[in-house]
Amino acid sequence: MVVEEEYEDEEAALRRLRLPKDDEVLGVVEQMFGGSRMLVRCKDNKLRMVRIPGKIKRRIWIKVGDVVIVKPWKVQGDKKGDVVWRYTKPQVDRLINMGLL
Repeated sequence: MVVEEEYEDEEAALRRLRLPKDDEVLGVVEQMFGGSRMLVRCKDNKLRMVRIPGKIKRRIWIKVGDVVIVKPWKVQGDKKGDVVWRYTKPQVDRLINMGLL
């Protein structure tokens, strides 16, 4: 029963895969710093210092190697940004199959 529920949750997560919007970019976490800050290599070949905003800080746990959506800041957008979303392993596999990563 529990295995079936987990499988259904993964299926639902794959169906509603969140993709980056116009001003957002995909990235991979390269290094963790303290204070919910990390270094992310973004798909536009820029290295950004990003932070986890307070509203999602305690809801998600991010580690090195995770794929995230980064929203660059309006000021210093080439160097800084905020994490908006973290992908799970099945979602990352689907992004790779779609050719987005």
